[in-house]
Amino acid sequence: MMEVRLRRLEAVQSMLLEIGQLSTSCTDIVQFLRAVHGALGRIMYAANFYVALNERDGDPHAVRFVYYVDEVDAAPDPHEVVQLASPEQSPTAWVIMNRQRLVMTAAEHISRQSHGELIGQGTVSEHWMGCPLLDHNQQALGAIVIQTYDPRHTFSEEDQALFALIANHVSSALQGLQSMDRLERAVRERTLRLEHEVAERRRAEDLQRALYEIASLSASASDSGALPARLHEIISSLIPVRNFLIALYHPDTDEISVPYFVDEKHAEAPVKRFRYGLGASSYVLKHKRPELLDATRYAELVAAGEIDAPLGSRDIASWMGAPMLLGEQAYGVIIVQSYDNSVVYTQYDLDILAFMASHVAVALARMQSDRAIRRAKASLEEQNAALNTALQQLQAAQSELVRQEKLASLGRLVAGVAHEINTPLGICVTATSHLVQELKLVKEDLAAGQLDEEGLNGFFDTVDQSLRIMTTNTQRAAALVRSFKQVAVDQSSENIRSFNLAKYLDEVLLSLQPKLKGKPVKVEVNCPADIQLDSFPGAVSQIVTNMVVNSLVHGFDDDHGGTIRITGKLDGDHVQFDYSDDGIGMDQATLAQLFDPFFTTKRGSGGSGLGAHILYNLVTGPLGGTIKVHSAPGMGLHYQLRFPRDQRKAKAAA
Repeated sequence: MMEVRLRRLEAVQSMLLEIGQLSTSCTDIVQFLRAVHGALGRIMYAANFYVALNERDGDPHAVRFVYYVDEVDAAPDPHEVVQLASPEQSPTAWVIMNRQRLVMTAAEHISRQSHGELIGQGTVSEHWMGCPLLDHNQQALGAIVIQTYDPRHTFSEEDQALFALIANHVSSALQGLQSMDRLERAVRERTLRLEHEVAERRRAEDLQRALYEIASLSASASDSGALPARLHEIISSLIPVRNFLIALYHPDTDEISVPYFVDEKHAEAPVKRFRYGLGASSYVLKHKRPELLDATRYAELVAAGEIDAPLGSRDIASWMGAPMLLGEQAYGVIIVQSYDNSVVYTQYDLDILAFMASHVAVALARMQSDRAIRRAKASLEEQNAALNTALQQLQAAQSELVRQEKLASLGRLVAGVAHEINTPLGICVTATSHLVQELKLVKEDLAAGQLDEEGLNGFFDTVDQSLRIMTTNTQRAAALVRSFKQVAVDQSSENIRSFNLAKYLDEVLLSLQPKLKGKPVKVEVNCPADIQLDSFPGAVSQIVTNMVVNSLVHGFDDDHGGTIRITGKLDGDHVQFDYSDDGIGMDQATLAQLFDPFFTTKRGSGGSGLGAHILYNLVTGPLGGTIKVHSAPGMGLHYQLRFPRDQRKAKAAA
């Protein structure tokens, strides 16, 4: 008997040494506990053995059964965290919570169960023995348990004492191993999280790259024809897409077209264009939301009439459809389907497809806008070209009309001057005829010897009177011709010359005498005699002529006369030229259109509508000046002109 005990003690000592060696050589808890189990079996019955370790600090009920060998019960997952019952109901929890050894027989276990205690989860054993695993602070690391279902094998007090001793040594070894195990598991978990983060980041980068490529397509493609095939490639880089369809909705005709179709079972789309309401495309567009269907759900929708007359193959394993929406406007739908049961789409895949479809809608909207802008631009360019042609024609016609108006004005001036010259010339002709007749009579009296002193003196008086009449009228005609000649030359010339403003105004007004003759209109000129201009006299002549003619035509009635006042004065290097009449004036609406071409208040009564327009162009053009006009009904019209005195100097400065 003593020899048996000595051999057992030697085995125990050997086991304890082995535990010490294993604690320094093993890095894996399961490997260590398997070795402990084998050594334990050499000193006592250990067919059923398990170790439960605390998983979380502060929660002794959360354990993992890291090592579990049992003849009856199945081993739990060593990586699964198990939440133990209360210490009153779980023997393992009681050992851990009370940090004490617990030994029970089957009878004791059944007795406690009848009182609602120590129920446990496994099969009731014949003999159960558990010891706490404690760290150096006497805090529970877990529990080590050995049990037997065979009444022939029970645990003696010596077995219990040896098991407690072994539990202490296992506790010491497990502290380091558990720390290493926790570190390794933390590293594995962190590695898994990092791998998940890397995968998520890679998916995000792939998605971002896909969106960038879609945006690039919409910016570079001239129309939507280049988009579908490339879009298929882009989506295929994110999810498996062997069967792909793009359908576009046309609200103007309420139809759906299929510009792109790739399918494993069909070389071409069954229908290239169909009315809205048919097929799965219409189903998605109607509900305006992404749809994920399996074969059963797809068949149910077809049977219920939700999908009316499906146009493709119904033999599908998985199906996805996402509308291309921008706000409430639907541009079409993207459909992806699988005939292979190994390729089944998930909600994640549907989210990606829906996300891509929304960005494709933005791309399509941008492309449609670009096409509309290009069409509008082309149409606008055509209209601009037509308008430019019309404007050039109008400007040419206007220039011709202005030229004709100037010639007509000059022609009217010629007619008036010619009529005015006829009077003095007629008087001269009459005086000459009378003088010839008187000379004939004197010659006859002289030949007959009847010429006396009184007759001779009478003849001399007639000659003297006739010569005075002829001299006065020829001088008047010469002045009219000289004035008209100067004004006519100036109006037809665009050259700068030096002239005296006061004298030139007199010549212009003299040429206008035929217009003023017979009118109860008086012209008053107030201009210093020393204003010498280097400018365009033709422009000045035309301006004054148009002002006077406009006053006569529009400002004064035939029965009521008035006064025209012309004032000129120097203002530094500029001339301040004012013209006013006390005629009927005009309202603000008429005044606003005064300088518009072809605007006249006397259409059909001698007004061409170009007088004031020509006046404005001459002041602001050749003279390089400014013009202001003021008027009110019954208050006449007042022009204020300001232009450089020396045009050569002004042009050189410019």
